[in-house]
Amino acid sequence: MGEVVELSTHGSRAVGYLAAAGEGAGLGVVVVGESSGLSPLVRDVCDRFADEGFTALAPDLTDDPDTAASDLSDVVDHLTRHPAVRGSGVGVVGFGRGGGLALWLATRRPQEVRAVVPFYSVALTDRRPDWSRLEASVEGHYAEGGDAGFEAARSLEKELTDLGKDVRMFLYPGAAAGFFDDTRPDVHDADAARQAWVRTLEFLRAKLG
Repeated sequence: MGEVVELSTHGSRAVGYLAAAGEGAGLGVVVVGESSGLSPLVRDVCDRFADEGFTALAPDLTDDPDTAASDLSDVVDHLTRHPAVRGSGVGVVGFGRGGGLALWLATRRPQEVRAVVPFYSVALTDRRPDWSRLEASVEGHYAEGGDAGFEAARSLEKELTDLGKDVRMFLYPGAAAGFFDDTRPDVHDADAARQAWVRTLEFLRAKLG
């Protein structure tokens, strides 16, 4: 359904995967994967968003977190200017390290990023974002087992709540990090993935619509 498109990031040329809403313009969503490259999961998530009436863009980012975070700011500009996108802001959905990038991006582009959905992780680097700059609502999805991701998410939830931010973190009992990825049968949890997807759609429509 989607297509590979050329992007401009900090004066260089990069590529991304764009899946546009089937009819008219849709709410804009940036999808950030766990690693560099346009993985099958990232493409599938973009296509699924398009089926739900969104216009989704997944950039092929570098492995360097500083460069990736900077490039994402350019991706936001690309998406907000696209004729298949409506509304005054975008959402960002990130998986693994992409969840950390999504949160960091929201602190760098507070006027444009209105909703953030991190999966599995809140961390990006040892440097802490300036959470006081965050204007977006946050809805996180975390596995019960496998790592300390949910403990970190609970800590961040309290910190953001104390700052007056709109945030809610969900725990999926019995699930492992990566539970949303149906290309990984060792960790995929169909029930948890389905519930997280429904919550994500409802959240983004409420915050962006």
